Amino acid sequence: MKVVSFSCKPYDKQALIKVFDSQWDSHYLEVPLDLDSVEYAHGAQAITAFVNDRLDAAVLEKLAHYGVKFIALRCAGFNHVDLDCAKRLGIKVARVPAYSPYAVAEHTVGLMLALNRKLCRAYNRVREGNFALNGLLGFDMHGKTVGIVGAGKIGHLVANMLKAFGCRVLIYDVFECSFCAQMGFEQVDLETLWRESDIITLHCPLTPDTQYMINAQSIAQMKPGVMLINTGRGALMNTGDLINGLKSKKIGYLGLDVYENEGALFFEDHSSDIIQDDEFERLVSFHNVLVTGHQAYFTQEALEHIAQTTVDNVYEFIANKPLANAV
Repeated sequence: MKVVSFSCKPYDKQALIKVFDSQWDSHYLEVPLDLDSVEYAHGAQAITAFVNDRLDAAVLEKLAHYGVKFIALRCAGFNHVDLDCAKRLGIKVARVPAYSPYAVAEHTVGLMLALNRKLCRAYNRVREGNFALNGLLGFDMHGKTVGIVGAGKIGHLVANMLKAFGCRVLIYDVFECSFCAQMGFEQVDLETLWRESDIITLHCPLTPDTQYMINAQSIAQMKPGVMLINTGRGALMNTGDLINGLKSKKIGYLGLDVYENEGALFFEDHSSDIIQDDEFERLVSFHNVLVTGHQAYFTQEALEHIAQTTVDNVYEFIANKPLANAV
């Protein structure tokens, strides 16, 4: 069986090759999946794809024409897949629902600490022989109110970590949070979370209801100088409204591991390029903004789990078993 993996960097290939069946005709491609690269799937029965690969109707129709029957997503999110079209074409889709929630939760708290204590600025100063403390003033995390949007595994872990700091934790979720009361967390509505939180972090899926949930209206309800963190999906935040919030100082700190137009930027080296995304360039010009390139998931344990779950999904497809991780 031919299996083609797109957006497969050397670290992805290293993890996949350890677990993929040696009898498969496996191809590992660094290029992302789009209308230009989809022809590499010709003759494949299955492909694997990553978070920014293009899986809209146009690409899916090409995949079906080339004989693809199964797409194994090497990620949890599937908002980039036209599921209705895939179903119509008879293409099954599965994902990796949870690769390492610890990795993302730890990175989230790392962004908070780095922004608060100005670690990037301090690092650069010391390397230049500048040991002045002006401009490096932070605040105690202890006693601050943190709002967590999304009470899934990652949100739960972040809440526990921040409880250890002595933070008051507010949680918003569309479902009742079963562990909130027993852990001492408060489940509140969004308006309360916006209004009372010193720090707000997003851990919810991207849906039509959550797209641009951070916008001019929600930002206006927040405390002056609020810290916003997003390690979920880029389009949970409206970039233009973030920029306006930063300029007005309503947003005091912004930490992003995702960006709504990251597909043209992330996972590639653009250090010799003139970046054409003006909004992104404006964002990173602020001294109180910290952006990492979708690396929150990026630990050894996470890569191993992604690879193993991906191969398990492919085996289930081959055996014509119900897909445990179907979407």
